[in-house]
Amino acid sequence: MLHNRQYQEKIFDLAVLGRGAASITRILVEEKVPTPGWLNYDRYGTFANIYAGAPAEKAYAWTIAQVKSILKEKTYIGHSVHNKQSNISFKNKKKVRKPQEEWYRVENTHEAIISEEVFQKVQELIASRRRKRRNGMTQIFAGLIKCADCGWSLAYGENRQNKNPYGYYHCSKNGQGLRQCSMHYIRYDVLYAYVLARLQYWSMLAQKDEDKLLKRLLNASDRERNSAKKKQAAELKKAEKRKVEVDGLFAKMYEDWSAGRITEYNFNMLSEKYQNEQKELEIKIRQLHETMEAAVQTAADAEKWIALMKQYVNPVELTAELLNTLIEKITVHEAVKSEDGSREQEVEIYYRFIGKID
Repeated sequence: MLHNRQYQEKIFDLAVLGRGAASITRILVEEKVPTPGWLNYDRYGTFANIYAGAPAEKAYAWTIAQVKSILKEKTYIGHSVHNKQSNISFKNKKKVRKPQEEWYRVENTHEAIISEEVFQKVQELIASRRRKRRNGMTQIFAGLIKCADCGWSLAYGENRQNKNPYGYYHCSKNGQGLRQCSMHYIRYDVLYAYVLARLQYWSMLAQKDEDKLLKRLLNASDRERNSAKKKQAAELKKAEKRKVEVDGLFAKMYEDWSAGRITEYNFNMLSEKYQNEQKELEIKIRQLHETMEAAVQTAADAEKWIALMKQYVNPVELTAELLNTLIEKITVHEAVKSEDGSREQEVEIYYRFIGKID
């Protein structure tokens, strides 16, 4: 079995040989290399809510996003990077990613796993690969588009079979040969036009009547928050119910051990199992409480977004900077075909600070 250091070295070795993130991910899955999360579970019992009782293939369910993150992580060359994210406000504990120019690096804080030379070579290969699009297109949606069903990123592809070639996106979990999700196919030009139209619409409202837009945003966020709150409340109720059950099972098991109905070996084995689950449930319950408390949408959050929107007066084109400034993520649902052959597809835009408002 590969250890942490070994899987990181393997990923960088493959990258130096010219393998892209999707290719590396496929190799890791095919060779059944365990993920960092599963290794932590195997050693320390963490993430039991994810891995306990899960199918065997869950242990090596790598994603393209994981591989990309590892290839960019400077921790592996002995440096620490700080100030990457912060809370929106004192009241709202939601984490937001800070601009890269606000990060700061402390060099040589620990032993390097990957050499500086190898790391820089991989960064150069990544950069050159991004420039190799034959049509010169920059991937402005990179990192923003997600599958609405499985949560994986959508991968970019090109159809050159037609007289007029075009770009498109598809679920990367479907496109890695794993076929664990459906295609979620959407053309690049269709997505581009829709997102630009929505940003132009909100920009127009921000310029026209800021107060009216503020009220509308707060009403929309109230609806979204109430929907999320119902889901979180159901999860909390389920976790609290299970904790009561586990506490009861633990108490009964102790009685059985005291009465000699189970051996000390079985008692110790079950005791560890129940105690681990109790800890996991306690953490989950606390996190759900914190999430529900931090989900209060304030007027200040909406005002921040409106201020950002006013910086881009009637945008006529999309850029990576504009999208990453205003949008947190875009989720794409599977298309539905009607009897007449027409195709309908839901696309959800989650904006920074305010979430989904369309």
